[in-house]
Amino acid sequence: MPIYTKTGDNGITSLYGGKRILKSDVRIRAYGSIDELSSFIGLTLLRLDKSPDQALLITIQKNLYQIMAFLSGSKVRLNNVDKQTAVFEKIIDQIDNQLPQLNHFVLPGGTELSGWLHILRTVCRRAERGVVKLTRDKTSGFTVPTLIIRYFNRLSDLFYVLARKYGRGRENLI
Repeated sequence: MPIYTKTGDNGITSLYGGKRILKSDVRIRAYGSIDELSSFIGLTLLRLDKSPDQALLITIQKNLYQIMAFLSGSKVRLNNVDKQTAVFEKIIDQIDNQLPQLNHFVLPGGTELSGWLHILRTVCRRAERGVVKLTRDKTSGFTVPTLIIRYFNRLSDLFYVLARKYGRGRENLI
């Protein structure tokens, strides 16, 4: 079977189950932003050579695929996504307790890895905004569980503390 189907050449794509919608639809935009986030995580993984945080990022990618499947109409269960949000909170607290307290804003960068993690944070926030927009869109007829929005909110916080962790001592503050 070829990679290309030519069925999307007119700007329409299929959801899970076969329903056809515009590629510019708020739903497609939402999981397109999530797909972009997953790709950036893949790039960031290349910089986390032999770090214990590699497994965490791979788990996040798997969760993102569950969320994308759900948003496309699959009946996939989101139990892991909800549990992972609680795990994020524990990890965030652990890392934050090891970092110096901040009284300033942190400029993205400091180290290459910290810069990549800040990119993940901002792309995650964009994905979150897309999901929130889908949640508020009355024309889609689609309900987004609050646990997905909560997941993205914690995930961006996690990327922030990871960026600080890997930029420690080299952060630029304002």
